[in-house]
Amino acid sequence: MSTKILLCDCAGSQSIDAEKLASACDVACSKVHTALCTREIEVAAALMQEGDTLIACGQEQDVFRALAEELELDAPGFVDLRDRAGWSEQGKDAAPKMAALAAEALLPQPITPSMDVFSEGTCFIIGPGAVAFDVAERLATALAVTVLVTDDSEPMSRAYDVVRGRIKSLNGALGGFTLSMDALQQLEPGGRGAFAWSEPRDKAKSSCDIVLDLTGGTPFVQAPAKREGYLSADPKDAVAVERMMFDAAQLVGTFEKPLYVRVEESLCAHSRAEQVGCTNCLDICPTGAITPAGEHVAIDPMICAGCGACAALCPSTAITYEDPPVSALLSRMHILARTYRRAGGQAPRLLVHDSHGAEMIRLAARFGRGLPSDVIPIELAVISGFGHAEMLAALAHGFARVDVVLAPTTERDALDRELELAQAIAGIGALGLIDEADPDALCDSLYEQNAPAPLADPVLPLGNRRQIARLSAQALNPQAEAPLPLPEGAPYGAVAVNTDACTLCLSCVSLCPSGALIDNPDKPQLNFQQDACLQCGMCKTICPENAITLVPQLDLSDAALSQQVLNEEEPFACVECGALFGVKSTVERIMEKLSGTHPMFATSDKARMIQMCDNCRVNAQFQQTDNPFQSNPKPKVVTTDDYFSKRKDH
Repeated sequence: MSTKILLCDCAGSQSIDAEKLASACDVACSKVHTALCTREIEVAAALMQEGDTLIACGQEQDVFRALAEELELDAPGFVDLRDRAGWSEQGKDAAPKMAALAAEALLPQPITPSMDVFSEGTCFIIGPGAVAFDVAERLATALAVTVLVTDDSEPMSRAYDVVRGRIKSLNGALGGFTLSMDALQQLEPGGRGAFAWSEPRDKAKSSCDIVLDLTGGTPFVQAPAKREGYLSADPKDAVAVERMMFDAAQLVGTFEKPLYVRVEESLCAHSRAEQVGCTNCLDICPTGAITPAGEHVAIDPMICAGCGACAALCPSTAITYEDPPVSALLSRMHILARTYRRAGGQAPRLLVHDSHGAEMIRLAARFGRGLPSDVIPIELAVISGFGHAEMLAALAHGFARVDVVLAPTTERDALDRELELAQAIAGIGALGLIDEADPDALCDSLYEQNAPAPLADPVLPLGNRRQIARLSAQALNPQAEAPLPLPEGAPYGAVAVNTDACTLCLSCVSLCPSGALIDNPDKPQLNFQQDACLQCGMCKTICPENAITLVPQLDLSDAALSQQVLNEEEPFACVECGALFGVKSTVERIMEKLSGTHPMFATSDKARMIQMCDNCRVNAQFQQTDNPFQSNPKPKVVTTDDYFSKRKDH
């Protein structure tokens, strides 16, 4: 059964064109009601009972969910047309935008994979006794509490365990913390008077589900606000301590932990043969969830907070974001742009934001100018993973400009790098970041914008992030003849080889993680395929002659998809059999330096072996009297005749 959109003009405060919306979205719409959440609630109930519904109201979602529960119906979908389109200085012209937002809301979204996290409520409290003992006393009935007291306070209760010591390391997350402690002392409960303590010992280990940090000092983990199960509060702030206790009491049971990212180890360009190449994800991860694991990296799903910066910066697409995957995000952008044009719009602009941006949009709509009618908002759980591939894809879909609204908590290091890269490909005027805390200032900046014209013929880029970026760049630069110069550290580029210094040792080929550098088994030749190059720098690091230089650029021509020769030389012909092997200049240089001077090549016969192929060299060595492969002479086989001859001699 198809979904029906229930429309409401919110007490006549906005204008909705039901006919245009239905035509552009290819979906049935109700007539435009005025008070579906109050006076017309019975009408809403009747419409909801007819089948699947999408209710055009963001403010009163709880009312309609409660109504659906009362009617024993599945929860309806929602789309906020009022705050994002109708309540605007240009609200009368917002019909194409409303149609786009409704079409996006009708688009099915994939379910993010997840794992179960189990917490039995074992809680470790760290802090001074004056605060920690009171918190432990109050939580002891709900959690299994252990206090690591950081001062000389004496406990007065045995309702919880108490230890003294010094935290050496703390790792893990909710349901799986591990602690290492030095100078650990355990309380000895026997005897009269003050409790006694055991002798201090180092390297003690413990584990717990929840950690409460009341030290008021440096956190024991990276990005503590993003570490699930790690709660901290200033011990002098009574309200913060109360809030922490309330949150801790809720962390018992089974929880779903989204698996935000996926790693394809075979594609990772972190290292080869102990030579480190790409470290983008290791450098950018705010929580420390990513660690080296041999030639690739490993991501701890329990520590990962899902910012997506690693996927945005990964040059090889070894790390992919799953909440949502890039294909789902591209589908949303495609349906927004396409429906906007179908409804009569001309040059839409895309506004990417998170929940903070959504609140700013709501405030601007209620109390200010609201968004311009051509600015289409798209909300993401996090925006720090919105990289250059997504930015370019949005422009390729037909948006005239793409802006990302920053929040106070946004991790913007990756965004800044990705924006610079995207601007180098698409131009500065088509992309930007908006760092405004005032909703009115946000809208004013959008009204004052001068966006370039969108693509006349939008395209639909598909594939992984590298393929999406390349296809989008080709659509945005149809007249480009020379490669586009890119900023330092870009994941696209060429390799320049100093042919005078290069000896064609091919060390670079053996370490190249993407296969961009290729040898020729038939002759001394170094080939290169630019489209595959990740600019990881491993070839530059391993080159013994320092003959390699990285050139960040994006070649959009077909030449980047095929192999080109970077260096080649004439092979040397074996002096025995004539087989081609090695590099002629290298063999001649070795002959010049070693022949007649090095003790091992003091004679012409020894030096001649340098000019032989592998097979002939081995054969020649077998024929020599000082053959290094020669063993002791084989003992003569003793026969019966030998015994008879010995007896005759006697």
